[in-house]
Amino acid sequence: MKQQITMSAYIKAPAEHVYAILANYYDGHPTILPRQYFSDLQVEQGGIGAGTVIRFQMHVPGKTQTFRAAIAEPKPGRVLVETNLPSGPVTTFTVDPCTEGQYAQVTIATELETREGILGLVERFLTRVTLRRIYAQELRLLAARAEKSSFSSSADAGKAIA
Repeated sequence: MKQQITMSAYIKAPAEHVYAILANYYDGHPTILPRQYFSDLQVEQGGIGAGTVIRFQMHVPGKTQTFRAAIAEPKPGRVLVETNLPSGPVTTFTVDPCTEGQYAQVTIATELETREGILGLVERFLTRVTLRRIYAQELRLLAARAEKSSFSSSADAGKAIA
């Protein structure tokens, strides 16, 4: 049975700036991952956007798993997709500009297979609760990073003009 977990937030930074953080697996994306859930992110191939392959550990209550994911950009600059290899959950990051480019709406959505029956019901509930908690933290960390660096860039630009 397929399950989809989604969360969105508005971030006070231009969409292209927010997307650049998400697509950079060297020093952008790792800064938005909550440390209590993620560790040891390594870039195996590429590093920025499509063609990147990463490996990381995810810690959820009771277990730690190692994942490997391939990155695609079906809509470069707007949609980034992480597909767990060889076949597994797919997480999509969508960045939409809004309010005349001053804000970005960021949506994180994961689609995954879960079991049927009572065990599947419990699994779906726990997965939804855990991923929504993780996404809320990721979006807060992304907002802090994007707003800080966007403000710094604006301040630097203002200094250059003055």
